[in-house]
Amino acid sequence: MILRRVAALMAVAAMVFAACSSSGATTAPSAAAEACTVGVSWNNYQEERWAKWDEPAMKAAIEAGGGTYASNDAKSSAETQTSNVENLISQGAKVLIILAQDGTAIKSAVASAISQGVPVIAYDRLIEDPKALYITFDNVEVGRMEAREVFKAVPKGNYVIIKGNSADANADFLRGGYEEVIGAAVKAGDIKIVGESYTDNWDPANAQTNMEQFLTAANNDVDAVLSENDGMAGGVVAALAAQGLDGKVPVSGQDGDLAALNRVALGTQTVSVWKDARELGTAAGKAAVELCAGTTVDKITGAKPFVTPGNNTLSSILLVPIPITKDNLTVVLDAGWIAKDVLCKDVTAGSVGGC
Repeated sequence: MILRRVAALMAVAAMVFAACSSSGATTAPSAAAEACTVGVSWNNYQEERWAKWDEPAMKAAIEAGGGTYASNDAKSSAETQTSNVENLISQGAKVLIILAQDGTAIKSAVASAISQGVPVIAYDRLIEDPKALYITFDNVEVGRMEAREVFKAVPKGNYVIIKGNSADANADFLRGGYEEVIGAAVKAGDIKIVGESYTDNWDPANAQTNMEQFLTAANNDVDAVLSENDGMAGGVVAALAAQGLDGKVPVSGQDGDLAALNRVALGTQTVSVWKDARELGTAAGKAAVELCAGTTVDKITGAKPFVTPGNNTLSSILLVPIPITKDNLTVVLDAGWIAKDVLCKDVTAGSVGGC
């Protein structure tokens, strides 16, 4: 009798093991996988980089760690994102990765999640909650990198500054980086800022409109533009082109957007600070799996204290970006970030490296 019971128990155990180890859709998920459902709230999934680079790397890292990926899209609505976060928790998310549409508006949802025992990763954009884990690139350094290249080209003259969304702390981090590079020249009178504005939702069309207005107000007497990202740089270059100034006025950007890298090769954009989003997505995915396993935010691999503008100390992982100019375009080619035909479209052969 005892032997029969032992045999029966072993048979049940074998069935459970098979169910847990199988990847087939008809089998029940393992307890470990269920415990590691990671919910991702995108602020606006339509932006090129999220779907193309960030999400695949993030999803791969989560699944490699035995987790399950789930996501939704706020479509640029802070209100929708709050509901989306609640929905992810109700669907069983044990860890949240949030790309905030509005870092202030999402704070209550983040606090609620953490109070329910659901750790939160503030992805790429700051959320001022000391219990969250903040993973991004060093955005002050991104600002410095953008400003260094433009300042190198134009150390004196009239500057326009096109900032990102006012509700996104990154806009001010970048601006702070600019100040470190050009601040002394502004105080000395060598640089005059003839236009500066935030841009709703980092929208290229809004950036183009703002740039057109600044050009009109300055009678086209603009010598350089510090644009905080590549999408907006596209709007800026369009406004400059309408006045015959494209390629004559240095313009900055960041993200390594394919169109922007082509503009760098063409000479209509001076720099695109490349933040390899694959690294960022992978870092967030790995951190989420660690959090699922019970690791606290301050013990996550690679995390260090970061003091925020709101004087909160967050555990954070800050990755290092790379400024891409016409002199090092082969970096993004060699990394497989962009194809040669895309980078070199309409570029005179031999005019820049890689083309």
